[in-house]
Amino acid sequence: MSDIEADPDDTQSFIRLFLYANQIDIEGLVATTSIHMKNAIHPDSIRRIIDAYGKVQPNLALHEPGYPAAARLASLVRDGQPGYGMALVGSGRYTAGSRLIVEALERNDPRPLWVSVWGGANTLAQALHSLKESRSPEEVERLLARLRVYTISDQDDSGAWIRKTFPNLFYIVSPGGYGAGTWTGIHARIDGADNDVISNDWLHDHIQQGHGPLGAVYPDVAYGMEGDTPAYLSLIPNGLSNPERPDWGGWGGRYELYTPSRQMTDPSGFTGGVPIEAETRAIWTNATDNVTPLIHNDVGRAMVPGDRSYKDFRATLWRWRADFQNDFAARMDWSTKAYKDANHPPVVKLASPARMTVRGGQRFVLSAAGSTDPDGDNLSYYWFHYPEVGGWSSAITSGISPNIHTVDFTAPKVEAPKDAHFILAVTDKGSPPLTRYARVIVTIEP
Repeated sequence: MSDIEADPDDTQSFIRLFLYANQIDIEGLVATTSIHMKNAIHPDSIRRIIDAYGKVQPNLALHEPGYPAAARLASLVRDGQPGYGMALVGSGRYTAGSRLIVEALERNDPRPLWVSVWGGANTLAQALHSLKESRSPEEVERLLARLRVYTISDQDDSGAWIRKTFPNLFYIVSPGGYGAGTWTGIHARIDGADNDVISNDWLHDHIQQGHGPLGAVYPDVAYGMEGDTPAYLSLIPNGLSNPERPDWGGWGGRYELYTPSRQMTDPSGFTGGVPIEAETRAIWTNATDNVTPLIHNDVGRAMVPGDRSYKDFRATLWRWRADFQNDFAARMDWSTKAYKDANHPPVVKLASPARMTVRGGQRFVLSAAGSTDPDGDNLSYYWFHYPEVGGWSSAITSGISPNIHTVDFTAPKVEAPKDAHFILAVTDKGSPPLTRYARVIVTIEP
């Protein structure tokens, strides 16, 4: 759901989304309003991007299977509520967009249905209002159990109504002002890190110019690059994210489950707008990571930790930014280049179990010795413990050495079972370098 034309970043986010349309099954593309554009919707602007996608879809299909035809995407465009907020929600106020959400929920498909909200949420509110009016409470709960919502903050007054009316709904949101949103990490500058990948010069060279019809319609940055993209980044299957576990972290950031009886780890991120204390129902919201950005080592390819660290809610997204920007650039190359002239992501294969149990003080080995690259590129490896995830929060650094596919760690002593998450990043040496991941969860017992 998008308030496209309120800001160029919606167009930017659609272009990236369509490059992953073979990996995410798109069910609907709904034009909506928002606080920034209260009385207009622009479905034709979505169709314009789809037209550009259609010109490159045959070439994208040379690189990976499953890219839908442009006609299929165009058939999914709908009008949402034509006005602002809850004033346009109620009996008989259904729209083509709200009906499409209901239809998708009712479809016989066991997978979760994600609603990615880039503007106001009132079309979703209307869909849920219609369900509440026409279905039994038990049927509503059954359907909502399959629904997942990620909203780019609250851009109208319907989000609060949804969360209050449907308290069991899986809902990711940063309810503070725009400066307090995890999603702002996609375009926030970081001292001492690689900010080139969010610059207009980088976008010019890698996305816009010389990259065919889809790149040609990617607009310049006005307020911030792709502020809506984090709403679906963690759905991209890269070996890192588990969308059902926002607290595990991924390309779209990391989120903790907040309840009114539980304070967040670091509530200082909520500096404007509606304070989180106003929330009366459980939501997934900002978490804080302590991140040391990776930098290029002296050979200019492999990535190693730099000298400066940051503790911030946006850091949960910062830590992956160079990787997902390079991935974006590679897929934009796919829109015009032959397979042999483009780069493709490595294939990570663990030679050790993805879940294991060890005892405190025990040595254990993690290995990705079987990983390969479809283009025959050389691979770099980086293993690290993710201390903010799982039950063991002190960094486990023994055994870490960059660029080695097999490493060994010594489990710390514990008084009760604790989980420790270890992340492997495998990066090829193609251009642009591409990264895929594996996550190993180690249960440490006394």
